[in-house]
Amino acid sequence: MPFDDFSAPPVAKTRIVIHYCNLCRWMLRAAWLAQELLSSFPDDIDEVSLHPGDGGVFAIWLGDTLVWERQRDGGFPEAKELKQRLRDLVCPERDLGHSDR
Repeated sequence: MPFDDFSAPPVAKTRIVIHYCNLCRWMLRAAWLAQELLSSFPDDIDEVSLHPGDGGVFAIWLGDTLVWERQRDGGFPEAKELKQRLRDLVCPERDLGHSDR
């Protein structure tokens, strides 16, 4: 593909940030959840960003909305519950199939 044919992706409208504690070695968990979300919402999510931090942080943001926070919500999210919360914010009419049962 010639370089002239390349174009940058559009500015993300639906951007998710997973802020995780690098010192706690939670990057793999963050990356796995990012993959789960991108696989489940291929047409609804424009971007998932992994943001390393410290201090035991594990928080998932949709724009300015805090979707999950480890201390507030009692641990790490199960993929099913995270997908349901995100769906309710991004596309509430959407059926998640087995994740809704």
